[in-house]
Amino acid sequence: MPIQILEPLLSDDLAAVDRVLRASLASDVALIRQVAEYIVGGGGKRLRPALVLLAARACGYSGTHHHTLAATVEMIHTATLLHDDVVDESSLRRGHATANAMFGNAASVLVGDFLYSRAFQLMVSVDNMRVLRILSDATNVIAEGEVLQLLNAGNPDVGESAYLDVIRRKTAKLFEAAAQLGAVIAGADAATEEAFARYGMHLGTAFQLIDDVLDYSGDFDAIGKNLGDDLADGKPTLPLIRAMQVGSAADASLIGDALRHGRLDDFKPVVEAIARSDALDYARRCAGVESSEAGAALAALADSPARQTLLKLAAFAVERTY
Repeated sequence: MPIQILEPLLSDDLAAVDRVLRASLASDVALIRQVAEYIVGGGGKRLRPALVLLAARACGYSGTHHHTLAATVEMIHTATLLHDDVVDESSLRRGHATANAMFGNAASVLVGDFLYSRAFQLMVSVDNMRVLRILSDATNVIAEGEVLQLLNAGNPDVGESAYLDVIRRKTAKLFEAAAQLGAVIAGADAATEEAFARYGMHLGTAFQLIDDVLDYSGDFDAIGKNLGDDLADGKPTLPLIRAMQVGSAADASLIGDALRHGRLDDFKPVVEAIARSDALDYARRCAGVESSEAGAALAALADSPARQTLLKLAAFAVERTY
């Protein structure tokens, strides 16, 4: 679905971003080329680079720096995925074996470092201090979110606000930065820049909320990862937090015990416990609020095909099944 939303408007821009990505992966170290090509060529929604492109277009930009920045954002995202999969010991992503499963943890971590450093080389080439500040701040916040998630693992006492703090840092921050960068590179005023940042933050939050719903309700073939991975990692996501809040004491105890011990054997009973509460519907409603806030952030923006596509992405964030 994202490609059907994006292709009519962005096909040429996305092709240009892909060329920048592939040129930037050039290295005389064969393993770097092999792992980076495996990851970047492995598909994905390309949502974050698309936000850079759409925001720039909505603000009337006509240069080429948005291609460079879109590629930069995708490299940062890819680097975080490489590191995430090592930390989470994941074996599947997008229906394919993860890089750490294919090449080993050491290669994945080191190539992730290469992608981070290459991303910074790319962003410097744009020669815009505001761009550097936004992306350097974003990468730092993302790293903090990763550490917070690690600290929360196995803790059934994590509340909704702490959970939201993690996903706003870990996931939504790069969405926020991507949308903001498009406005910055187009020379938009401060109010417009802030509007795009808010849009990205709410959109990214909605996407992560639905990701967490799908871990307990999705279809393996559709989402391309093992269901129950979050539970196995002891991640207290919103469906679990809500089910413990409103479910029976027995269900709360079951979920809390499964979180503490990261037991995938408890996945089916946990899914049943979630079903006995309104946890999944509640999480979807929360995602719907975030989607609406994303759309509202663009209310003052002049209508255009780019703005309409951004609004379609906000709607897709909560309607998707993968």
